[in-house]
Amino acid sequence: MIGGGFAGASCARALRHSDRPVAVTLVEPTTPFVACPFSNAVIGGLRELSAQQFTYDRVAADGITIARSAATAVDAAAKSVTLADGTRLTYDRLVMGPGIDIRWGALSGYDEAAAAEMPHAWKAGEQTLLLRRQLEAMPDGGVVVIAAPANPFRCPPGPYERASLIANYLKTKKPKSKLIVLDAKDAFSKQKLFQQAWAELYPGLLEWVPLSKGGKVNSVEPATRTLVTDFGRHKADVANVIPPQQAGRIADVAGVADRSGWCPIDPVTFESKLVPGIHVIGDAAIAGAMPKSAFAANSQAKTCAAAVVRLLAGGTPSAPKLLNTCYSLVAPDYGISVAGVYAPSGGQLADVPGSGGVSSPEAPRATRQLEAVLAEAWFRTITSEVFG
Repeated sequence: MIGGGFAGASCARALRHSDRPVAVTLVEPTTPFVACPFSNAVIGGLRELSAQQFTYDRVAADGITIARSAATAVDAAAKSVTLADGTRLTYDRLVMGPGIDIRWGALSGYDEAAAAEMPHAWKAGEQTLLLRRQLEAMPDGGVVVIAAPANPFRCPPGPYERASLIANYLKTKKPKSKLIVLDAKDAFSKQKLFQQAWAELYPGLLEWVPLSKGGKVNSVEPATRTLVTDFGRHKADVANVIPPQQAGRIADVAGVADRSGWCPIDPVTFESKLVPGIHVIGDAAIAGAMPKSAFAANSQAKTCAAAVVRLLAGGTPSAPKLLNTCYSLVAPDYGISVAGVYAPSGGQLADVPGSGGVSSPEAPRATRQLEAVLAEAWFRTITSEVFG
């Protein structure tokens, strides 16, 4: 198992807890794991980064071997993985949950050095804290600009939850300031609910500029924190640039990523369509209608684990149904959500007709408060299941 995030750790533990437990080695060099869900609350000053950090102690206690070195090569013919420390691991089946990497250079002017001035904070950790520190240091009356990318990317509602919680911070701490979201899209997840909440909570403070009105950022100038669109130049006091993304680099090394940078998979087993014997789950996978979310990764991990156990026993996996629920905080006491059910159809994962949905636009404020509480409960539950 390569990758110890919500996908990888979930799959490793599901394999060990299956009816026919198998020997599992989890390859993950980073510890502690820093969770992306709720990291926007860290940026907005509502939470500390320590609340996002989890060790692999309980994972190891399940009898899973933890290899604390990065995977550097995969030999599918020899069924082996080489680690940075020189260790060579062999496998019967390889599951990869490599997460995402930033496509450095895909946005003109945005490279690793630029991220020190205009943080992406799309991998939780030091970048999360950097963006928070920049907001704290910004004078009241400053301008914050968020650049949201075109699809696909990790966590479709993430930029808009981030905009909401940064707006909440500005409203309470720096009310003379302004937040602009420059978007490479005309539509986004839970759009009606977000915009309804913005009009109610942050009128005049938060401006969303869609693709059709010049929202797509074509280039950035880190030295002056300037974002350039077809329609003009936006000088920011704080610039959060969420750039184009792709599957984690090891996916390309293993040959399971296609030209899109993501990994095509069989929707029943999550086996790569490019390299037999390797399965890809989580954000890196091309999972059809399923979003790139922590809940989706956890659901895919369990499905993949069941398929791997069946395949190792010489059986044929049955077609699964997978779930996703995604909560977003618009304010500390204001939550919204979307849910979906997915099944294989036409060679990909598709929405099950008549299933899922979003929070009601007509829901009273008490319901929004309850959804915020449920969001916290969801985070505690999933992190306890995966890492606790």
